[in-house]
This record gives sequence, structure tokens and C-alpha cells, in this order.
Amino acid sequence: MAFFGLFGGKTKQETLDKGLQQSNASVLSKIGHAIAGRSTIDDDVLDDLEEALITSDVGVDTTLRIIERIQDRVKRDKYVGTSELNRMLVEETCALLAENDNNSDQPSLADTQSPYVIMVVGVNGVGKTTTIGKLAYMYKQAGKKVYLGAADTFRAAAVEQLCIWGERVGVPVIKQQQGSDPASVAFDTLQSAKANGADVVLIDTAGRLHNKINLMNELTKIKNVMQKVVPGAPHDVMLVLDGSTGQNAFEQARQFTAATQVSSLAITKLDGTAKGGVVLGISDQFKIPVRYIGLGEQMTDLQPFNAEQFVKTLLSSK
Repeated sequence: MAFFGLFGGKTKQETLDKGLQQSNASVLSKIGHAIAGRSTIDDDVLDDLEEALITSDVGVDTTLRIIERIQDRVKRDKYVGTSELNRMLVEETCALLAENDNNSDQPSLADTQSPYVIMVVGVNGVGKTTTIGKLAYMYKQAGKKVYLGAADTFRAAAVEQLCIWGERVGVPVIKQQQGSDPASVAFDTLQSAKANGADVVLIDTAGRLHNKINLMNELTKIKNVMQKVVPGAPHDVMLVLDGSTGQNAFEQARQFTAATQVSSLAITKLDGTAKGGVVLGISDQFKIPVRYIGLGEQMTDLQPFNAEQFVKTLLSSK
């Protein structure tokens, strides 16, 4: 789980409540409509619940799995009324995500010689560079020495933004001129980080979905060059997705998982949107651990993801 355990497994509940307020209100309204005037959980209720989840961006496949689990539960626990549907939905969704939790063979800090290298990928505009800055802050607060690599050389603004974050957090940023070879930047970053005893390196990459082959070749080249400096690098390939885009986030996940071996996810911009259900679908369908969720603009608003806590906050009535 890499550094995940370093920050604890639970999101601050007040931050989560505030960040998911719109999503919670939206999904509960739809569930309320599904059970209005009904006392038993029948096919009509389940059909309406299915529609409520799909329109809440949970995704068709994950929704069908949740509905199937509830159907089995109703058959097993006879005389279950609609008053118990919300509790049942929370329990079965938590159980589904627990079954799908994939801790994988991703090496931890203890398994690797420093520095621990995280390559961050994702399209422009999802909050990728901001997420890197917030992660750098978290690691530094945990007492780790952090280096940032500005390997998104395609956009001058990306380098500038990462440098601003480096100044805010107080960590060095290795950069070159705009248009430089991203692999060269990654190489320089790892050499400098290794020479100066860094614990963790975060490498920003270009946020282009030009085409799958070019993306794969570019990311593969960066990986191969980094491994010349730090064997086994990158230890984590983190894909950043914008949760507020709903189903578009699914498509981005499909594109990037086809282009490179993504090992973790960070889902951003969940505050101010009613599309929080997308986290459930992405977590379930791609079998890649969601490590962090973005719940605001503050440096501390990137929070560790806890599936059970998230589900209860999203689906439970207060």
C-alpha cells in the first residue's frame, strides 16, 4: 500500500460530510422516490433503485451487482421492508467493495530502497498537478524528504504550476525547458533525489490523451529511463481522475489502464458535485485501489480513501 498507511486509513468525517453533501442529497432523493408509498421490496422497487444508482453515476455493471446482492438478501431475510432498504444498500455496497479490494503486489516504502517513486498520470484539467502538490505536503508533514519532477514539458503552465506548489510546500522541483524530453526530466529528478537522500519522488507527466500508442510509448520511455537510476521505479503509477465528470472519468480510466499499468487511483473534485457515486463504480470495475479523494481546494483536502466510510457517508440518511 506504499505510503497509504503513513497517513492513516480514515478520512476526516467532517471533511467527507461537507465534500459529499450534494452527492448524498441527490442519491437519497432518488432512493426516496424509489420507495415512496411502498412497504415491501419488490421488483418495482428494485427497478427504481437500479435507475437511482445508475443516474447517480455508480455505473451500470456495479449497479447490477449491487441490485443482485440486495435481491439475494431479500430472499434470504424474509419480511424485509422498504424501511430497511437504505441500511441494506449500505451494507451490500460495502461488502461488494471489500470483496473487490485489491491491495496488489505494489511495493511499500519498507520494500524498496529510497527514493520511492510515484509517477502521476491523467488528462489535463483533472487536478493532477494540484494532487501532486497536496501529496507532497502530506509526505512532508509525515517527516519525509520529497522531490518533484516536472516531466509535463508539453505545457509551460504545468511546469510553472508545479513550481508554485513546490514553493508552497517547501520541496525542490527539478525542471527543464518547455519541450524538453520528459524522460530526461525524470532521469535528472531521480539522480538529484537519490544524491540528496530523498524518501519519495513524485513525477508529473503530460496530460494528453493523444492516442493510446503514443501515450504508451511516452510513459514506457519514462519508466525505462527511471529504472536506470532507481531499479523498480516507478513503484506506483497513480492515475488522477476528475470525479465531477461522472461517466467521462470511467472512459479516462479505460484509456489509461489500456496504455499503462496503473496501480492506484486518486479521484478529485468531489466537493461541489452530485456525482460522487462514480467513486463506487470506478473502485469496483477497475479493481485498482482508490488511494485518495479530493474534497476541496485546501492543501489538507486530499484525503485517504476508506471505502466503508465513503459508502456510509454517500448513501446513509443523516
